Amino acid sequence: MSKENNTHIYKIFRTILGPIYKFWYNPKIIGKENIPKDGPIVVVGNHIHIMDQCNVIISTKRVIHYMAKKEYFDPQYKEGHHGWFFRSAGCIPVDRKIHDDSAKEAALEVLNEKHALGLFPEGTRNGLKEERIKELYDKYIEKDSISLEDFIQKIKKSKTSQINYLEELFEKEQITKDEWIDNMGSADEFLTMLVKEKRITKEDYYEHIYLPFKFGAVSMAHKTNAKLVPFVITGDYCFRSKNLRVVIGKPIEVEDDLEKANENLRNTMIEMYKECSKKEW
Repeated sequence: MSKENNTHIYKIFRTILGPIYKFWYNPKIIGKENIPKDGPIVVVGNHIHIMDQCNVIISTKRVIHYMAKKEYFDPQYKEGHHGWFFRSAGCIPVDRKIHDDSAKEAALEVLNEKHALGLFPEGTRNGLKEERIKELYDKYIEKDSISLEDFIQKIKKSKTSQINYLEELFEKEQITKDEWIDNMGSADEFLTMLVKEKRITKEDYYEHIYLPFKFGAVSMAHKTNAKLVPFVITGDYCFRSKNLRVVIGKPIEVEDDLEKANENLRNTMIEMYKECSKKEW
């Protein structure tokens, strides 16, 4: 299917599904005007839910070609039964198990043609995968205290980045084993308490809001003279959400030093998270 046809179908989907999405999730979106109306851009954001990209898609008339894991396109995977939808929406399949040159070339083509590309610099959703939950269960939990199924339900809403940080604090003996085990399912609330008790700093807390950023976004933006457009999402995805907030930041020019550029992007998104979450200490 041609890119032009994809564009038409994308706009049809956005026109029909956009209002439904806005009604259902009720996102409060700030900074729509920061998305350039033309020229190559790489839209980048934190990744907490499968619907994250929709918040930017409904914020601009531009077509955003999102990079998505190949499983969404392959019917042999449970996520792949609607691969036609992702293809029609102009998404680019990425095999995350390899250095996917074909996906990279497709993304660079989008930018070289002065279009908009979307990706998540964390590389994956910052939510606990079942493999990681089972690893935690096998390593730390007494099997007669809670079943694996109940443990999954207890812990699944915590961020991977924050769980990893709590495990690090436990291994460094900055929190006790009981504190570590008891607070796996409420990592954010526990870390907030640790800040208030001055056992960690606010900087420590914010540094572990995201997973480490990969270099793909800054690298592709640098090669194509594209600008980075960051966005940050906080809150919960639920019917008529009261706290789902999205902040879209001003475009960022990418400097030649990609390591510094990546650090600048991450620091910018941390500052945006502070604004978006309006966390009270």
